[in-house]
Amino acid sequence: MPPIRMKRFAGVLAAGLAFAASTAIAQTTRIIVPYPVGGGIDVLGRVLGERLQKVWNQSIVVENQPGGSTIPATDRAAKSARDGTTILLTTDSTFSINPHLFAKLPYDPERDFIPVTLVVLLQQLLVAQPSFAANNVAELVALAKAKPGALNYGSYGSGSQPHLAGEMLKSRAGIDIAHIPYKGLPLAVAAVLGGEIQLTFAGVASSRPQISGGKLKALAIGGPARSPLLPNVPTFREQGFPEVETHAWFGLFVPAGTPVEVVQRIHRDVAAQFDDAAFREREVVQKGYDLVLSTPEAFAAYIRADSANRARAVKVSGAKAE
Repeated sequence: MPPIRMKRFAGVLAAGLAFAASTAIAQTTRIIVPYPVGGGIDVLGRVLGERLQKVWNQSIVVENQPGGSTIPATDRAAKSARDGTTILLTTDSTFSINPHLFAKLPYDPERDFIPVTLVVLLQQLLVAQPSFAANNVAELVALAKAKPGALNYGSYGSGSQPHLAGEMLKSRAGIDIAHIPYKGLPLAVAAVLGGEIQLTFAGVASSRPQISGGKLKALAIGGPARSPLLPNVPTFREQGFPEVETHAWFGLFVPAGTPVEVVQRIHRDVAAQFDDAAFREREVVQKGYDLVLSTPEAFAAYIRADSANRARAVKVSGAKAE
């Protein structure tokens, strides 16, 4: 081939390879998860990623960035490309609790993100040993009033959902129960099982085997309704304490500025997975999750209401960022 044509061919080939590379990059979507590999939210993100990868015919990778109370990963997502190639899968801690625990965040939760959909609601139980004298919230309140300061409950740290729920219960019931923080919920549950503390809050899926086995009993459950996995456990609302929220949630977000049609596509295709019976039963319901699909607008409104509730709980608890 003549030198001039060879140069032209090389130039065209280089341009074509560059275009192909940029297209391949554009066709890769990442789901940022601010939690470690192997946890419930990570597993859910990977299942969704595998399913959406087939629908979108593109590579989807889950990138775990735990630590820093979800702040570093969330900040990274906020500053990512606004083209739908970055999706943040995170929890209520990021959007409902952190804004009230931290004096300053490197991003604005409302301004820098578009909520796509609520994914699941995780209800938590107030649990105790079977020998504990109270079997419901009313009996717990009566026992606490009869023995001020004698009872205690465990959480996984200041500002955690169990801490906020416990302090809100104390405030609304007018009781004195000591808060004992642990470095993780499993340690708090183990402390109850070992008789070190009387009470803690635990997820439905993780505590159901111990409840069924007679090692724990549930006094109440958070959320708006009873769990189908434990239908005999009444909610805090049913027992006269609607302000006590022990739920957590997972939700999907994209950076602000992402085109509306992209947000709608993500929402539509995630919703289609929710309609799949295998996904609902094996990946969601049997793990103790309540599947909740919402429009972006409804999810944004839900976050505002949830954040206001958590702001009151943070104020009551006196929790500070650690």
